[in-house]
Amino acid sequence: MVASPSFSKLFQYGLIAFPLAFAGLPIYLHAPDFYARGLQIPIETIGAALLFLRLFDAIQDPIIGDLSDRFNHKRSQIICLGALMLTGGMWMIFHPIQTIPLLWLCLSVLICTTGFSIVSINVQALGGLWRIDSQYVPSVMGVREALGLCGLLVASITPPALLQLYGLEIAFHYLTLGFVPLMILCVMVFLGWLQSAPLAKPKQKATTISFRDILHGSRAKLFFTGYFLSTVASSIPATLIIFYVRDYLQAEAYLGLFMIIYFLSGAATMPLWIKIAKNRSTLTSWWISMILACVTFIWAFILNPGDLVGYGLVCLMSGIAVGANLTLPSAIAAHLFSGKSHHQAASRYYAFMAFLAKVSLAMATGIALPLLGLLGYQPGDVTKGILMPTAYALIPCAIQLVAISVLWRLIQIEKGNNNDTIP
Repeated sequence: MVASPSFSKLFQYGLIAFPLAFAGLPIYLHAPDFYARGLQIPIETIGAALLFLRLFDAIQDPIIGDLSDRFNHKRSQIICLGALMLTGGMWMIFHPIQTIPLLWLCLSVLICTTGFSIVSINVQALGGLWRIDSQYVPSVMGVREALGLCGLLVASITPPALLQLYGLEIAFHYLTLGFVPLMILCVMVFLGWLQSAPLAKPKQKATTISFRDILHGSRAKLFFTGYFLSTVASSIPATLIIFYVRDYLQAEAYLGLFMIIYFLSGAATMPLWIKIAKNRSTLTSWWISMILACVTFIWAFILNPGDLVGYGLVCLMSGIAVGANLTLPSAIAAHLFSGKSHHQAASRYYAFMAFLAKVSLAMATGIALPLLGLLGYQPGDVTKGILMPTAYALIPCAIQLVAISVLWRLIQIEKGNNNDTIP
């Protein structure tokens, strides 16, 4: 047992989150535009294909978690396989075969997202299995997610800069060319940590733990329900941000600046949330961040077109809240499987969380946009009235309020739990 992990060890563990997060924006933000503009595939066809792939990706996460737990003695090889698939898939996406562009897009995104899931699920599981004092678990998750936010920040800046310099095809050729050595370096650093880190070892003759076992008990049910609702509440504005900023605020030129404010505030305030978690408990800190997110997005509902300063403050405050949402649930999950002696099922816990997150994103894509279309919204047209603010801000706030109430019930249960309280 390591009482307090050094920062160098935390950095070794968390660095791999940088390329994982970096890969996300090119896959889901830039790839549709790349295939629509460069290969003339209708955008609605691309959207339908990506929705199907997201749902498939969510369904396969529990399977990946189960297999990772069954072959936990092969973690190094599993992570290398996932990294190879992620890197190869990224290269394939932006180097398409011209004669079968849609099929090539689907195949390459499937390979890429499967590799992403394999690496991220196992990295999260190993962080939860790291034998350190429980008060430092939020620090482990915090450093990892802070490095991930840095990856998102760089990914939000790099493609536009390359596009300005080189044009569509050459820009993404250089982007993927730079991603290959980045991924190799970060995997090597992570494997160096893995060789020396003290990890909780699963029992040699462990009974099979199903997802029903993971959800057994009111604490687990409340935690995963609250996590799912909170993720749905954040997925809707993540899906609609471009439309809200461009068509309602009429501030498309400032979209990149808003994203930078959001990611920077999230990364910068993660140490604050870790400190609050040590003083007030992880659960209470997460609950406070939900309230902050809810109050922030109520403000987004009342903004008027052209209110750039107001929306900049919304990005700042919601970025602060998301720093907690990225860090603290993973720490709570680590405590839940440790408390049940489910160390051999660590990957299943994080796979189930990944499944919930991806289902919520697919729901936001598959429900929010079609509903807006049915109510008369046309992308690219100036939008007046309360339709867009309601979809972007008010509905997520309502869902977040339900998540807040669910988490409050869990906090009350923990107050009466004298033995295995979530730290």
